[in-house]
Amino acid sequence: MNVIEQIEREQFKESVPELRSGDTIRVHAKVVEGTRERIQVFEGLVIRVTGGGLRRNFTVRRVTHGVGVERTFMIHSPRIDRIEVLRHGDVRQARLYYLREKVGKEGRIRERRSKVAAPVELEEEETETPAPKGRGKAKAESKPAVKPAAKAGAKA
Repeated sequence: MNVIEQIEREQFKESVPELRSGDTIRVHAKVVEGTRERIQVFEGLVIRVTGGGLRRNFTVRRVTHGVGVERTFMIHSPRIDRIEVLRHGDVRQARLYYLREKVGKEGRIRERRSKVAAPVELEEEETETPAPKGRGKAKAESKPAVKPAAKAGAKA
């Protein structure tokens, strides 16, 4: 193992969510103003995820008061307090730069549907249903409706 890789591995954050382009996320970043430090929340759409390892970063875009704002964050930066994934978007491209020209509803992204296992049907025990009152005997079997046969000379 390389010395640089070992040092980088020590600085990895343990709880980093899986980010993909199209996800709507909320980033809690530490901001230093003068002598005090506060946490600033930036919520938006991930338009790019690049790099690998310790240098992995992502760009988040949001539109505030009609002005588009994009910020790039390093995933393993000590300045990031936490990252919340609000929803997963269903996109076909890795870079969503085309959203810069979209306005309003054009810039919306569908939500990715998660795959759910098929529901298991419970086996029911066969029980006899009581006959309805006042209508005579219950039918033992219902016969399927049969269509009358078509005449020999008719076209289909």
